[in-house]
Amino acid sequence: MSLQNPARREPVVPRTFSEAAAALAGAAAQRRPVRFVGGGSKLDWGCPTAPGALRIHTGELNRVIVHPERATATISAGTPLARVQATLARGGMMLALDPPLGRRGQRSATVGGVVAAADAGPLSHRYGPPGAQLEGVTVALSDGTILSTGPRGGYTQDGHNLTRLTAGSFGTLGLILELEVRLEPLLLGTFTALASSDDPAKLLGGATALALEHTGLQALDYAWRDGRGGLLAQLAGEHAAERAAQVVSTLRGCGLDDASVRADDAGLWARQRAGQRAPDPSLERSGGLALLRVAHHPDELGAIIRLADTAGATAVGRAARGVSYLTLTADQIAPVRAALPEGSSGVALDLPLAQRSEIDPWAFAGSPHAALMQAVRARFDPHGICNPGLFDWGG
Repeated sequence: MSLQNPARREPVVPRTFSEAAAALAGAAAQRRPVRFVGGGSKLDWGCPTAPGALRIHTGELNRVIVHPERATATISAGTPLARVQATLARGGMMLALDPPLGRRGQRSATVGGVVAAADAGPLSHRYGPPGAQLEGVTVALSDGTILSTGPRGGYTQDGHNLTRLTAGSFGTLGLILELEVRLEPLLLGTFTALASSDDPAKLLGGATALALEHTGLQALDYAWRDGRGGLLAQLAGEHAAERAAQVVSTLRGCGLDDASVRADDAGLWARQRAGQRAPDPSLERSGGLALLRVAHHPDELGAIIRLADTAGATAVGRAARGVSYLTLTADQIAPVRAALPEGSSGVALDLPLAQRSEIDPWAFAGSPHAALMQAVRARFDPHGICNPGLFDWGG
């Protein structure tokens, strides 16, 4: 059956960029909604999508080309991030993205899906969010056009920075086909300095001091549960052990308890990433828990922690970047959102199955950027077939 036949029920699995673009154009001609699927690790994020949508799977778009001379790589969107990192590690490089890769031991998250969802991990403390790793993108638009911003570009002819807009768009502008990404040296020999406290103000003070005094940290996270938490600061590369000892000294000076250094730190950071997902809602032991990703000013860390305690939530996050992940019951989402500090926002990434159609995951109503976001989507997907309903752009 032709890839261009929008009436087909089985998924489309294009092997080339032109096949993907043809499938989109065929769906647009019939005004049929399309759902993009990578590794499937985040299919339950966002609003439920329209039934009968044509699914386009990117799994056959899985090429990695490394350009060591300019420290970049060209990566097809359907390539699993785990495979990308293994490939790059053989050349002593890495892509500075380390979000959770999937539930129940699965490592299915693809590079395209990670970028589309702007899903970041602890390394974002030093290297920034997924959009900061991009040098260029290639996207198939719903009219069948294949648009590339090039390795050093970013702006389309009408002034839109497609490279920047793609990260976090949840596939509502078009299908990501390929990414040009910046690479970083793979620094071996990691050490993590950690300390604890039952005082949110001390955690905030410690995070602020570390961010100012130790600018070479790979990651700076916090964790909080049941009235107590801690800071974790990872260092890597040359003299990492000595630098970690200096971080411990700073933590002690900020009044934190039990400051120490761990060399076997992989488990610590695996737990941090695990805290960025609620329990699998398909499992009975999930307890009906949800996950709220909160964007806030770094100075509001103490307030976010106290709010987590009030809601009976656990929390992890980037201690100096103002990103927190709260695991809580679904009925606490509304009161937590209402109590967030001014300028903060909360997006519900994981929701129990029973509440997924009842709770607005985005809560963007009244956003001052709503009109701009709607205009951008109208420019790139005028018929609204790309992941329609999944991501509320403010309308």
